[in-house]
Amino acid sequence: MATTTPPPQPLDHFIERDGVRFAGIHLLVDIWGAHGLDDIDLTERALTDAVRAAGATLLHTHLHHFTPNGGISGVLVLAESHLTIHTWPERDYAALDIFMCGDADPYKAIPVLRAAFRPDAITLTENKRGLIP
Repeated sequence: MATTTPPPQPLDHFIERDGVRFAGIHLLVDIWGAHGLDDIDLTERALTDAVRAAGATLLHTHLHHFTPNGGISGVLVLAESHLTIHTWPERDYAALDIFMCGDADPYKAIPVLRAAFRPDAITLTENKRGLIP
């Protein structure tokens, strides 16, 4: 009697932790008292290094520097989702979104961002996206 192997299931890159299945972790990160928020080269290096530290796959980077010494807004598109930044150098403040699915760990990006921007304070909110009921 021949046995058949069921067809492989497609990968959905959802995460399962503590019995909960969801699409990914979305961190909302505010950094206060930060340095270099008007330096586009520093920002690009920091974000790229943060993606690498998190184990994510960078697909595309787009950063916009509003004026010399002005704020920066940008997105890094990842195979695992995205990382965005908006800076207010006049307030030493930046807002970042880090959304990653699969095996990437967005928490591993935080020490890289801390080292690059040397903030006085970081606030962090975690959201589990795509919770399966």
